[in-house]
Amino acid sequence: MHHHGYLWTGPKERFDNEALRRPPHPDPPPAPVSDQDLQAERLLKRYREVVAEFPTVDLPPIETAYWLIKPRSLVRGTWDEAKEAAAWLGERLAEYAPRFASERDQDTTRLARLVNAAAEQLHSGADASYGFYLERPSYLSLAVVTCSPNRAIPELACPGA
Repeated sequence: MHHHGYLWTGPKERFDNEALRRPPHPDPPPAPVSDQDLQAERLLKRYREVVAEFPTVDLPPIETAYWLIKPRSLVRGTWDEAKEAAAWLGERLAEYAPRFASERDQDTTRLARLVNAAAEQLHSGADASYGFYLERPSYLSLAVVTCSPNRAIPELACPGA
């Protein structure tokens, strides 16, 4: 078992594009029945876009395990030990804390508790994922995904394999 770290920061409106953060449904929408069926045509076109973009877009997936299907270039670190992966999370939290929009989120005691909780989750084979609003309005997503296999979706291949 090992762990991969992911970090994304960007405009909140881009983060809010949930269609690109969800895996596409396994069944495509029905094809248009006539040339006049513009809504069905638009829906099918959008479905095809999501199928093509979801695996490659850098946006954080809604289900943390789906980071594993993203390009290997998005991995920010790999660790064999949960403690090391949690330490990376802690370093990133300390780095971004001054930019957190909420004073509550900047509290160092609270952030230490998050790191400790992440270490426990990762040690047990689970994933850890945190998100914070930053100024401007931007968003920070941090995740560490357990691999070989992932507990939530074991059929996903490891990006390092």
